[in-house]
Amino acid sequence: MHVLFEEEGAFRTATVVADNDASLQVEAASGKRSKIKAANVLLRYNEPSPSALLEQAEALAAGIEQDFLWECLSDGEFSFSEVAGEYFGHTATAVEATALLLALHAAPMYFHRKGKGRFRKAPADILQAALAGLEKKRLQALAVERMAGELKTFVLPAEFIPLLDQLLYKPDRNRGETKALEAACQATGLSAAHLLAKCGAIRSAHDYHLRRFLVEQFPNGTAFPTTADPVVPSALPRAAVRAFSIDDAATTEIDDAFSLQTLPGIGWRVGIHIAAPALAIAPGSPVDHIARGRLSTVYLPGAKFTMLPEKVVEAFTLGGGRDCPAVSLYLTVTPDFEITGHETCVEIVPVVANLRHHDLEPLFNEQSIAAGLPDAFAFRDELRTLWQLANACEGRRGKPSAMQGNFDYNFRIDGDLSDPENCQVDISMRRRGSPLDKLVAEMMIVANATWGDLLASRNIAAIYRVQTGGKVRMSTSPQPHEGLGVKHYAWSSSPLRRYVDLLNQWQLIACLREETPPFAARSDALFAALRDFELTYGAYNEFQRGMERYWCLRWLRQHDLAFVEATIIRENLVRLDPLPLIQRVPSVPELKPGQRVGLRIEAIDYLTLELALRHVETLLAEEAPAAATDDSLIEAVD
Repeated sequence: MHVLFEEEGAFRTATVVADNDASLQVEAASGKRSKIKAANVLLRYNEPSPSALLEQAEALAAGIEQDFLWECLSDGEFSFSEVAGEYFGHTATAVEATALLLALHAAPMYFHRKGKGRFRKAPADILQAALAGLEKKRLQALAVERMAGELKTFVLPAEFIPLLDQLLYKPDRNRGETKALEAACQATGLSAAHLLAKCGAIRSAHDYHLRRFLVEQFPNGTAFPTTADPVVPSALPRAAVRAFSIDDAATTEIDDAFSLQTLPGIGWRVGIHIAAPALAIAPGSPVDHIARGRLSTVYLPGAKFTMLPEKVVEAFTLGGGRDCPAVSLYLTVTPDFEITGHETCVEIVPVVANLRHHDLEPLFNEQSIAAGLPDAFAFRDELRTLWQLANACEGRRGKPSAMQGNFDYNFRIDGDLSDPENCQVDISMRRRGSPLDKLVAEMMIVANATWGDLLASRNIAAIYRVQTGGKVRMSTSPQPHEGLGVKHYAWSSSPLRRYVDLLNQWQLIACLREETPPFAARSDALFAALRDFELTYGAYNEFQRGMERYWCLRWLRQHDLAFVEATIIRENLVRLDPLPLIQRVPSVPELKPGQRVGLRIEAIDYLTLELALRHVETLLAEEAPAAATDDSLIEAVD
């Protein structure tokens, strides 16, 4: 006597050794003996042998049509052994009964299991829905195969066109298009970006990187919604000053300006004037909603996305030849450049000029200052006095306003960014810590520190830039900024470009007017603004570094360079000259920081922004001073 039984979801056969009613001891064809429950036995038979039953039944079951079987059987629950004879038209053999069992078991859409060896026909509507679903999957599989085939021949399937952003940046692995792309990538050995680029789906590597950023940060596009024109306050007092700003040539959001008045017998009255968009943007207003969503202006070579709509920027930027609303900090300064007093007010400031770095620096630099500035030029005396005040402020803080030896890099892109391969990129380098840099930086430090002290002393909530234990972070708690050597530092000097500064300006104006500030201490809105700003500001800076790296790679190709020189920062981390391009080069031998090396350019990939370099020669055999490098660039590589 042999038995067919179910064990662990599989059908097995064996010879009965002992039958104990509730259980059986059986021996498999392999000779292994085991004990099984009688309830698991589906069929008892004498022939064929256990090893032949399933083999013969599987061959017979292959010829049983599922549709025909479903038509033959009646509704209601049934056992396979009961209907086997009905299906075959005679008393079913063990092989036939087992074949029917296997056919029923292999068609779960047609027959629902109701127990061991027992089934029930699927209702017609449920069966039709299941079959429709199966057909849909079949057609989807064919579509995936077709699309993958097209991709492997570098032809873009028509289905991909409206889904390119999703496929490149936020792929949905449940979609057939994503499955086809993954299959084609595996077959070709290319990444999704490289494969789609070969299919002509990516307009340019520049567009690829820009689109990624826009999809992540501006999913609704970069256009501003329509808002009411800003109302510039008209009832403010007008300052009796001649203010001027100092910015680079590309700056349109001019946040700060300066003025200088002589106080006979006392010294000077120094004015630091900050644009005041907070006067026209109410917290919770449509424009605030825009600024709160963007949180900062985004910069990239050749373009930018402003935090505020153009008409708001235009209304409040400190443009030359205009009377501009401003929050002004006035410092009383002695001939020894001691600050003996200060006051803050909201007023209209006449801005008479916007001075630009490229015009000033040939006239106002370390060499010309040392020579006594003999040549007359606009605002010469004001600049000299403010620079002397900046030196005194820096000395009192005991901290430099800029790390000496670091460089700022300016990118100028000539051409249409939609066709970057035909654009010309010019990268110029400015050493930080120039007299103009120090002048502006120190005045901003004075303003942000003074207003931070004021808000803290009045217990008015604000967002502070804090550095303790070497770590810089944002905080709603007024703590020191050890790196700058100030007690409190509240970003307030760029309200046209940073949301934190706009928020702090709301708080400062409320403080000056003795009104209830918009944000209470420890409010959820304040913490949310701080958290979102830090995350978004970090993402914007990372994007800017990535786009600058892209244009650095373009610069290398534009100059058709096969070899470059670089300076060792540490270990195998180098900075290419004269670019803000930090790169690890594994082939560089162990050298001291500051040593110069020659590198061969082996490959440039604009989609991944990878640059393959190989060490060719060491240019200096002796230790040279390490070149100062912006820590943010090094962190981006590390």
